[in-house]
Amino acid sequence: MILAIDTTAEFGSIALCDGDHTVEELAIHSPDGFGHVLFQEIERLLSRHSVRPADLACFAAASGPGSFTGVRIGLTAAKGLAENTGKPVVAVSNLRALAFFGTAPLRAAVIDAHRGEVYAGLYNVSLEAAAPEAVLEFSRWQAALPIEAQVISCDFSTFAGAVDPGRTRITAPRALAAAIGRIAGRDLRSGRALAPEEIDANYVRRSDAELLWKG
Repeated sequence: MILAIDTTAEFGSIALCDGDHTVEELAIHSPDGFGHVLFQEIERLLSRHSVRPADLACFAAASGPGSFTGVRIGLTAAKGLAENTGKPVVAVSNLRALAFFGTAPLRAAVIDAHRGEVYAGLYNVSLEAAAPEAVLEFSRWQAALPIEAQVISCDFSTFAGAVDPGRTRITAPRALAAAIGRIAGRDLRSGRALAPEEIDANYVRRSDAELLWKG
């Protein structure tokens, strides 16, 4: 079994997965962050299913893009649990998790990055990247997409009017932890899980603090 964590946005989630089966997924809405609620919710989730951290084969976390602090909280939790139990970690891009909900051979995943931009990634049916993830204006990114690529997002509100009307659009759920856990299961079976110290965040765009410091 795998414990999966997503704290990259205001609407987060945790999930317990067993192979390609979701045992339970819990959506957590925490506008003021997850540091004060995450571990108690993980403890309750595992307790409901009589599972100890040591029983788990792997820990998984959303690696971003998303809130700088949120990304770090989820990854740090997964890495800490993995270190304490001697288990590996799988970090899963939120864009790849969105692509999990697609049905076409090409799946274009999009997350609002604010400032008039989106985080975007293109994935194939095996959920492998068909193009590098990027942050840019939605219209620029869409212009380079094959028309058969589905556009997948959990929130289209900021760029819905810009989506090509001939393109299939899929609204994914806000809770991504179960998708992350099931993708992590595939990666674990294919030997792609890593030691905790090898895992890092996937911000796509640098943090405001880094940009200001560089300036």
